[in-house]
Amino acid sequence: MEIKENIELKNYTTYKIGGRAKYFCVVKNAKDLIEAIDFAKNKKVKIFILGGGSNILFSDKGFGGLVIKLQICKAYKLENKENEIFAGAGTSFTQVIKLALENSLSGVEWAVGIPHMTVGGAVYGNAQAFGSKTSMIINNVEVLDTKTFKIKNFNQAQCKFSLKNSIFKQNKNLIILSVVFVLFKKDSKLINLKIQEFLAHRKKCHPMNYPSAGSVFVNPEKPIKNKKLLKQCPELVVINEKGVIPSGFLIEKCGLRGKKIGKAQISEKHCNFIVNLGGAKANDVVKLINLAKQKVKQKFGVELETEIQIIK
Repeated sequence: MEIKENIELKNYTTYKIGGRAKYFCVVKNAKDLIEAIDFAKNKKVKIFILGGGSNILFSDKGFGGLVIKLQICKAYKLENKENEIFAGAGTSFTQVIKLALENSLSGVEWAVGIPHMTVGGAVYGNAQAFGSKTSMIINNVEVLDTKTFKIKNFNQAQCKFSLKNSIFKQNKNLIILSVVFVLFKKDSKLINLKIQEFLAHRKKCHPMNYPSAGSVFVNPEKPIKNKKLLKQCPELVVINEKGVIPSGFLIEKCGLRGKKIGKAQISEKHCNFIVNLGGAKANDVVKLINLAKQKVKQKFGVELETEIQIIK
C-alpha cells in the first residue's frame, strides 16, 4: 500500500468535481485498511472511505485528511448455499448483478445501470430503486471497528436500515469490508428481461450523458395533505397513495427544471439530478441544492433531505 499526497479527487468521483486530498491511498484488504487508519491517527487527520465515487460531492478546497479508496473486490457464489453471494465492499454492483444472473439468482436487478455503485456504498446508504432496497437482500455484513480494530459481523436487523440510511452511515467507526447477499432462484431469462426493462427506463428518464452523483435528494415518504396544494397539483393524490413522493416532481413543480448556476444544472431530463455541464464547481452544485430545498419548502412545506454526501 502506498500513501500518496495532493491527489485530485475529481478524478475519483462520478461528478468530476472536487479539489485535492492531502493524503490518498488504495486498500485491497483489511490489513492495508488498518495500516492506513494508523497512518491517519499518527498524522492526526480525518479519514474518508471512498467506494466507486457516486453519491459524493467533494469541496472545491479538497479534503485535508486521508481518502481511503476501498478496492476489496472479490465476489463469488457461496458453494454451500444455494442462493447466497459473497462480495467485498469495493465490488462493483454491476459485477454482483452479472454473477447473480449467471447463477439464476434474482433480487439485485433493480440496481442495474446505477453508475459506479459499489457493494459497500449500497449497504452504507441502503440504496434503493424500483421499489426494492438493499436491506431486503442482506444476510450478513462484515465490518472493521476502527476504535478497536476488531472485525465484527452484523445481521440484517443489526444493520438498523431505514430510508437511505444504516448503522454504518450513523457510526463512522464501522467500515464495511464485505457483504453476504441472500437472493432467490428464478429463471435467468426472466431475470434478464427485468434487467433490460430497468436499463431502458434509466436510459430514457435519467441524464446519462452528463457527470452527476445520481439522485440528489431522498424521496419523501410522508403524504402531502394540504388541500389547496392537492387541488393545484391533482397528481399528488395518486402519488400520496403510492406512499413515496418523487423529489424530482416537487422540484419540477417549483419551476426549477433546467435551472443553471455556473456550470451546474438541475437536469432537464430528471429534476432529482444535478449535472455537471463541464467545469462545474462544488459550490455551484451546493447553491442549486439549497435553492431546490428552499423552493420546495416554500411551495409544499416539505423538507428535502440530501442523499449525496457533501464532503468538506
